[in-house]
Amino acid sequence: MASENLNELIESALVVDDSALQRQHTVALLQELGVELIYEAGNGNEALDLLALLKLPPGLAVIDLEMPGMDGIELIQQLQQKSVNIPLIVASSREASLLLSVETMIHALGMPVIGALQKPLNQDQLRSALRAFKPSRNDARQNSDPQPSMCEADLGSAIGGGQLLPYYQPKIDVQTGILKGVEALARWIHPERGLIPPDHFIPLAERCGLIHELTVSMMDQAMAQAAVWHSRGLNIKVAVNLSPLSLEQPDFMHRILELVDRHALPAEHVVLEITESSVVAHKGNSLGMLARLRLKGFGLSIDDYGTGFSSMQQLARIPFTELKIDRSFVHGAHERKNLRVILQSALDMAQRLELVTVAEGVETMEDWRLLQDFGCSLGQGYLIAKPMPANELPLWLKGHHRRLGELRPLPRDGAPAGNAQNGAA
Repeated sequence: MASENLNELIESALVVDDSALQRQHTVALLQELGVELIYEAGNGNEALDLLALLKLPPGLAVIDLEMPGMDGIELIQQLQQKSVNIPLIVASSREASLLLSVETMIHALGMPVIGALQKPLNQDQLRSALRAFKPSRNDARQNSDPQPSMCEADLGSAIGGGQLLPYYQPKIDVQTGILKGVEALARWIHPERGLIPPDHFIPLAERCGLIHELTVSMMDQAMAQAAVWHSRGLNIKVAVNLSPLSLEQPDFMHRILELVDRHALPAEHVVLEITESSVVAHKGNSLGMLARLRLKGFGLSIDDYGTGFSSMQQLARIPFTELKIDRSFVHGAHERKNLRVILQSALDMAQRLELVTVAEGVETMEDWRLLQDFGCSLGQGYLIAKPMPANELPLWLKGHHRRLGELRPLPRDGAPAGNAQNGAA
């Protein structure tokens, strides 16, 4: 069954390795996983020559790093220059930090990367990497990019016409598994194009001056929904992403206070997420606005922590209540020492600053257990739930309650903890 699932994802592959024995081993593993058509190359130059002959590129390339002549890193760079966009697996017996650097390089080049795996390869490694692989935003943009046909009028009509809706991704207590809040994420439900992801329309909103209206619309809808949940006994916080451009609007404070009054929602139940890099370019008024929001009781979260260049400075200058650690430091941390060290250091620092800590991008139980060991406050990610419309949250919550025992910390004997009590407080 596993081979059939993977075969739907990968129909052909290219294995590049100067060791004939290693190539044969990798080919055999891929065949066991259901990949039928497999090409082989002994070095980077052979690989490029072979790809030039193929009408269609393979669905996967497994590339060794250390090869004579053209090494694996140079080959990957050549592929990027030639616009050969093949999902990549990097394989090497070298240290994990080197593999992580190469994986980061591939991401920076905008190429799809399935994983960076240490040799000797095994079937479990490959199967897990292939199953976890999700096409990147760049890939999705190449396959179907609605942006060229979108304009300011389209987006303005969509905001006013109720096409832009918040989807909610749960944030749960890492130690108890209990639902503590949700993050509201903007989604454009276009009547003709269907679901348009935010990385297509957010830049457009910022360019054409509609980001403030979009931000207020998301806040209005998210607060209204939170008030409904509260009336039904689900007292959770709602987090909304805040554009730094809105902080420069002189009427922003007035409008957000109007919203909490209208929906009778305490400001303490609203968390405003601001990316750490976005505030750097918007100092003066932005810092004053954030301080005023905090005075009014709103929570302030530093989002995507670790991806900017002034993280420490931001924490010192802005009265944040929450630190949200970017998924790049969470996903796979259980198997990468460098990520573990960075993750633990960020969590330790946040705890000393008495900040709530949120780990995003949690996709595996191994990373979940690591967050429990490190004392993280909240977690969100596909292990818990994908973003969903508001009407799906109650059904998800019923199913989630049945998982609480599984998500609680393991006792010393390694068995799952006993069944937890229901609740979302």
